Amino acid sequence: MMFWYSGGWAFWQVALMVVGMIAFWALAIWAVYALIVSSTGSAGPRQSGGGPRQILEERLARGEIDAEEYGRLREVLATGAPGSAGSQP
Repeated sequence: MMFWYSGGWAFWQVALMVVGMIAFWALAIWAVYALIVSSTGSAGPRQSGGGPRQILEERLARGEIDAEEYGRLREVLATGAPGSAGSQP
């Protein structure tokens, strides 16, 4: 029997090829973007480049810690005594 002498491609074959090509280019563009972001080190809005003091201030601003905890942790950072911070999460 001769299966492929029907004179053209079926619609589903063309549609499958178009969907596959769109998926391929989307994956290629995403991969290039991911490589650029990982190589430059810019992780978006969560990245903070100010160090531990800025992280501490951000936690206070978000309400994760109160002023008393902020003062205690700021003093720990100033003295550089890592063992005196305690084991609170």
